Amino acid sequence: MRRPTDRGSESWRTLAVLCVGSFAVLMDTTIVNVAIPSLVDTLHAGLDQVLWINNAYLLVFGSLLITMSRLGDVFGQRRLFILGLAVFALCSALCGAAQNPTELIVARAFQGLGAAILVPQPLVMISATVPAERRGATLGVYNSMIGLAAVIGPTLGGVLVTYVDWRWIFYVNVPITIAGIVLAFRVLPDLRLGRRHRLDAVGVVLATLGLAGVVFGLIEGQRYAWGRVAGGPVTIPEIMIAGAVLLVAFGFWERGRRGQEPLIPAAVLRDKTIVLLCGLTATVQFALMGIMILGAVNMQSVLGYSAVVSGLTALPLSVVLAMLAPFAGRLSDRIGSRLILVGGFTVYALGVIVLMAALSVHATPFTFVLPYCLVGLGMSCLFAPLTTEALRRVRPEFTGALAGMLNTSRQLGSSIGSAVVGGVLATLLADRMRSKAAAAAGGLPSQDQSLFLRGFAGPGHSGLAVGRGQSGGATVAAGVPEPLRTQLQRLVHTIFTGSYVDAMRSTLIIPAALLLLCAAGCALLIRPQRPATPAASQPRPMKTVDT
Repeated sequence: MRRPTDRGSESWRTLAVLCVGSFAVLMDTTIVNVAIPSLVDTLHAGLDQVLWINNAYLLVFGSLLITMSRLGDVFGQRRLFILGLAVFALCSALCGAAQNPTELIVARAFQGLGAAILVPQPLVMISATVPAERRGATLGVYNSMIGLAAVIGPTLGGVLVTYVDWRWIFYVNVPITIAGIVLAFRVLPDLRLGRRHRLDAVGVVLATLGLAGVVFGLIEGQRYAWGRVAGGPVTIPEIMIAGAVLLVAFGFWERGRRGQEPLIPAAVLRDKTIVLLCGLTATVQFALMGIMILGAVNMQSVLGYSAVVSGLTALPLSVVLAMLAPFAGRLSDRIGSRLILVGGFTVYALGVIVLMAALSVHATPFTFVLPYCLVGLGMSCLFAPLTTEALRRVRPEFTGALAGMLNTSRQLGSSIGSAVVGGVLATLLADRMRSKAAAAAGGLPSQDQSLFLRGFAGPGHSGLAVGRGQSGGATVAAGVPEPLRTQLQRLVHTIFTGSYVDAMRSTLIIPAALLLLCAAGCALLIRPQRPATPAASQPRPMKTVDT
């Protein structure tokens, strides 16, 4: 056995290791997007393959979080954390060494497996090693790393792709994860709860397949126009409905396992406040994904900045979040979470509203400093208090299940945000461009008007093209003489940039409204509550063993 150590010092060392180990995994959910042009050029990947390089990771990751949180209870969170790091490190090396799109897609899927194994475990270990009166501050530090990793991914990815090579967006994970493995063996406690756990196999199948169906539909729906998948007999809505039916069946199955050990205990599912907190967690990610996706396209395709500058533009958000989240967590320990959550969602919404007002075709990176600082301030008041409030409402042995629910909510929020924001933007952008094109055509000679408008009438007019630096799918018709082509191309770009700014401003109304609704919900529905049991205010009994 180790010699006794100061509990506070041990818990902060544990937190440091969890942050190091988790950072690369969480950053990888966003870092790949900036490398898409390089992947197309180097690996000769088609559009479907490029999309699946990211979607394979997200699909596996989002589908397995609940299951892997329960496996942590069965085999030990420390073991699962180290295993997740090892799988992620190996697959990161394989991603960097991939020679064709298929190899990269397969490696990315297994990367998602490693991430799913790892991500639910830190919350359980923090809950077990940190007393309740210091848990908010600790979670503030850890959750600030989650937000920082998601936001800094595009920045670091842009630097690596621009100045080194796209393969290094994967290779950079290897030394970080290896360091995490070494430190985890040396520092992390081996938790024992004094009871054996059994895995609910039927629940695992129902939850995994149900989440896979919903997540697949969300990330692939826009690409297939919410219709048939790859021209086959099955449609996106049918896949999502099947996934939802399986999740409903999962809920009935879990409720019927009285006297047995369900994947998610009924006491957790019945707590309406926990369900509300999961919804609030999803909304935080919904809004963040909307801001990041729309902002990146605006910086690169509308304002013409590089991926590096685009990533650096969001740096104020990262800095404010990292600096203030621990203080918000500490404050929630003292006064409770409700007022902090109300203020956080309100400031978050204010940041989105200021961002909407700042949008312009003449904007610079400095234009977005204030709105991104407000967004970071709002988010810093949300991560730790949401988790702390949820932990107050469950018994210690249910923390693993709670971690699975919160992390799954976070991932679903990201997927729903991407689907909704992308779909709404594409629809509004197409409408705005057609209206502006019709108005602009009036200033052209009558013989050139039809040539100009023809480029806005095709089916390729979609938001997907925007991400590839094109003008929203609009083109100049073939056969136009060169002098006129240059003039029309310039006009098309002017119409696209103005239309995108208008469409982005309208689209951001959705996350702003949802955030304000969340603020009202926190004020009306969250009530202070004591820990579920007296033991919940202290770390769980555990045995620390040498390895």
